[in-house]
Amino acid sequence: MHKEVYLPPANYPELALQREVSLQKTIESASHLISVKTSFGRAVVANRVPEADAKTWAAGLSHVASDHRYYEVTHDSLGQQFEHYYLLLKNHSGTTRAIQPFLMVNQDLVTGMPATIRRTLNKIRQRFPSTLVMRMLMVGCAAGEGHLSRDSSTGGVEWVVQAMKEVLPAVTRRLGATMIVFKDFPKIYRKPLRQLRQAGYTRVPSMPGSRLDLNFKDFEEYLQTKLSHKTRKNLRLKYRKAAAGVPIQMEVVTDITSHIEELFPLYQQVLERSHYKFEELTKSYFTDLGRKMNDRSVFFIWRQNGKAVAFSSCFGHEGILRDHYIGLDYKVALESHLYFVTWRDIVNWAIQNGYRSYYSAPLNYEPKYHLRHDLVPLDLYVRASWNWLNPILQFAVPYLEPTRYDPMIRRFANAHELW
Repeated sequence: MHKEVYLPPANYPELALQREVSLQKTIESASHLISVKTSFGRAVVANRVPEADAKTWAAGLSHVASDHRYYEVTHDSLGQQFEHYYLLLKNHSGTTRAIQPFLMVNQDLVTGMPATIRRTLNKIRQRFPSTLVMRMLMVGCAAGEGHLSRDSSTGGVEWVVQAMKEVLPAVTRRLGATMIVFKDFPKIYRKPLRQLRQAGYTRVPSMPGSRLDLNFKDFEEYLQTKLSHKTRKNLRLKYRKAAAGVPIQMEVVTDITSHIEELFPLYQQVLERSHYKFEELTKSYFTDLGRKMNDRSVFFIWRQNGKAVAFSSCFGHEGILRDHYIGLDYKVALESHLYFVTWRDIVNWAIQNGYRSYYSAPLNYEPKYHLRHDLVPLDLYVRASWNWLNPILQFAVPYLEPTRYDPMIRRFANAHELW
């Protein structure tokens, strides 16, 4: 079923752009730097990581699949959509102990709410375009889940959280924003981020990812042991129909630069149908992954009669294959059941190449439920930059969080873990 996509008033992008340009000029006049004195030393906001801090920057995110290189890719390729900054946390001697990336975003607060509410608000925005659109400081990544940088002195993240808890309200106000959001942080960070809740932050679920443990020898064993009889029968029927049509071949590469012109329109087809649109990827995003991160990037391409009909952009790291973005030719997708064909092929490839787990990015929960995925909780931590506003925000945020309005999420066996 086609989902309705909320479209803001026609003049809203122009108004937002005018505000962005005005604020950007203010920041540029300060040589792209904001400096705040703190109890631990000083916090500096920079629009690029200084060369002198390159080792600290790389080491701080070396423990995650989307390491410092990924943030640089998103900065360079999505820089027209977001303001990308880096919080340099320095001790009293001026040494940078950690560098935490963040974004400045004008975010629509009702993106995940029901269509009736969005339609009503759309009428209000014809006169008041900025209604429930807030400027936010978002700790995390423009495309994907967020991670905490490790402190160079201790190798942990607790000191970094403590430092940000102290400095972020002041930095947020200096950048003209009213909200602070830690965006899409995995459940593993709940313990170190617990101190944020003591500082007035409210934790709510973001749209979760999903996971399938690959603890079976092949796809046939998965069908036999993991799925219900009804789902198994339905899948076999889809695969027989797909096999009866024009053959579809899969190719695996680590760089799609030479294929980008034929693949990128497939991503755009999926984006146009999406209800949730935070980031809009670019050609350079995909090509930069292959050029700068080909030790982790894996691209799957499916062709029919030599023509690309689907592709998937993945990361392979430490036994987990992370499926991030997909592109589909919808003229072929329904007839050939492309979603299920591509997913089967990826799982087969992952098993053959020794991966222990398959991770899928958020959304599209109905097929994942029937395919016996588990949810992977992602959290939002939210507070206002002004103390007087925070009690109002704490009351409103649970009604704005996106999972509240997706009944399919609640059907997963581990849905309780989201809270």
